[in-house]
Amino acid sequence: MPPETVEVRRSSRRRRTVSAYRDGDKTIVLLPAWLSGEDEDEWVSRMLDRLAAKERKRRPTDEALLERAKDLSAKYLDGKARPASVRWVDNQHHRWGSCTPETGTIRISTRLKGLPEWVINYVIVHELVHLLVPSHGPRFWTLVERYPKAERARGFLEGFSAAAQNAPEEC
Repeated sequence: MPPETVEVRRSSRRRRTVSAYRDGDKTIVLLPAWLSGEDEDEWVSRMLDRLAAKERKRRPTDEALLERAKDLSAKYLDGKARPASVRWVDNQHHRWGSCTPETGTIRISTRLKGLPEWVINYVIVHELVHLLVPSHGPRFWTLVERYPKAERARGFLEGFSAAAQNAPEEC
């Protein structure tokens, strides 16, 4: 992996704050002009660590998704839904998630990465319920509604799809 490209921008108008953001494959660090070179090195390192931590939180691994699913099952489904695997996939363009009850596998669209945690949790709960009830009948929706933000998350996803000029999508 090539070393990270960092661009430091100093400003005399910036008095006390330091901030950083990603711009494509480059990281921009904004510093007050008065900071010393030693302070600059420390702040650049600190801001790179903060950005990396934030990105890890927003883009959980497949292993973290599986643990999250187990926690959600325990909390909302009495631990009855036991997925064998939960993983991110790139090939779901019309669904937020999918489930194969026979094998216990759940797939979550990478399009959800970066969305609020409670929305991703809803999609995971939805797919977990499919491990118990394969269809979308009344029993299915009763179990999904155990997740307190289910209705709000469905609305969020519908709005997100509409904003992207897509038809409402299914889980």
